[in-house]
Amino acid sequence: MSGNSGVEARNRPGRRRWLLIGALLGVAALVVGLVLFKPWLLFVDVRVDEQLPTVAAPSAPVSAPSTPASGAPTPTGEAPPSSIPAVPAGPVELAMGSLISHEHPTTGTVRIVEQPDGTRVLTLENLDTTNGPDVHVWLSAADVVEGNAGWYTAGSAEYYDLGLIKGNQGNQVYTIPADVDLAKFKAVDLWCVQFGVSFGAAQLAFA
Repeated sequence: MSGNSGVEARNRPGRRRWLLIGALLGVAALVVGLVLFKPWLLFVDVRVDEQLPTVAAPSAPVSAPSTPASGAPTPTGEAPPSSIPAVPAGPVELAMGSLISHEHPTTGTVRIVEQPDGTRVLTLENLDTTNGPDVHVWLSAADVVEGNAGWYTAGSAEYYDLGLIKGNQGNQVYTIPADVDLAKFKAVDLWCVQFGVSFGAAQLAFA
């Protein structure tokens, strides 16, 4: 009996050491998982309400002065123009689309707007999606596909990254650089770079 007790006594420190190592490894794995997945973001909303540009309504052409006979030559011998194109009084909508859900429930309206000075912006209007790690706003060359099949399509197509999403709710404005060729892009994608998956996307309809 005394011999067995001595062996058990000698084994206890080693057992405690392995238990301590296992506990430390478990804590380290938990910390790494929290850093990578940031699960608390799923329960925290970040709302951003920036001023959206007010899109100008289409302006009717300005009619030219009337003449005695429509299309009759002027004293210079030239036919008068029938109308003069109107200059937009404010921002003009170039494209728009509605967000659909991919990995996370997502709603809202996307617009590409040209300002009177020629600069262009992308707006997210009434956005509502899930908060998550490393979600970016992409202009994507891929068509939007509904359902699970559309979760990854943007990852294999050309894209332009407009930057980290400002929040998962509200109204937001992103500047589109002058050298970006909009003709290349068919959609806007809320893309989680860390996990390579779409939270939601909108097919663009150009004016």
